[in-house]
Amino acid sequence: MNDKITVSTLKKLKKDGIKITALTAYDYPTAKILDEIGIHFILVGDSLGMAVLGYESTIPVTMDDMVRHTKAVAKAAKNAFVVADMPFMSYNISKEDALKNAARLLAEGGTQAVKLEGGVEIAETVKAIVNAGIPVVGHIGLTPQSVNQLGGYKVQGKDDKTASKLKSDAKSLEDAGICALVLECVPMDLAKEITESLSIPTIGIGAGPYCDGQILVLHDMLGLTQGHKPKFVKQYANISQIIKDAVGNYISDVQNRLFPTEEYSFANRKSDEK
Repeated sequence: MNDKITVSTLKKLKKDGIKITALTAYDYPTAKILDEIGIHFILVGDSLGMAVLGYESTIPVTMDDMVRHTKAVAKAAKNAFVVADMPFMSYNISKEDALKNAARLLAEGGTQAVKLEGGVEIAETVKAIVNAGIPVVGHIGLTPQSVNQLGGYKVQGKDDKTASKLKSDAKSLEDAGICALVLECVPMDLAKEITESLSIPTIGIGAGPYCDGQILVLHDMLGLTQGHKPKFVKQYANISQIIKDAVGNYISDVQNRLFPTEEYSFANRKSDEK
């Protein structure tokens, strides 16, 4: 990739039938690797709460957390489209708060777009942010910031009533001006129907193969996440075990006086005596 990916690029990828690839990143070195390998879309997700900060949910993540991590990722992403999550309650109190916080993620964090969770109920807020010149990515289905209201991490839209609500949400968000829509944990036939009804690209996570693109939490697909692994996660490596093996070898080498050797040491001082 030689050109910076933009909102227009994402729409063209959908139009051309090219699947959009997306992953999360929370720091400079990781984002640099993803960017160099050619990922289309990097999300600085509030999932950093669990993946990096040790929280049990996304709820405690703050605007300061998001700005700090977004800034690191944006510095590394020369080509990929960077999106930053707006954290819990950063856009729900008032449009003024939403605009101020979205602007921080652009001006201080360097993101290209912000992502908001919710449907019809946040459409007017989305419209206000878009009208201010800030691209917005929508997120419906399983919305982690509302996990307590949803009754846990469950598939959404399994019956006609909730499926109809998600379709209405998608349309209202598109009308409000979003540039892309994340569909999380919805049946694949519903995801297909929503995808085909929209002119903007859909990015699926646990939403089947018919979305315009796919996203995973990087730590999940690399085997760095501890505990439960969601059904929709394909683990492509076990980095956790690689790190454990490497650190175990390091501990052994140090304790057995095998490291450092002369190879990893500086030469002795030269004597000043003649």
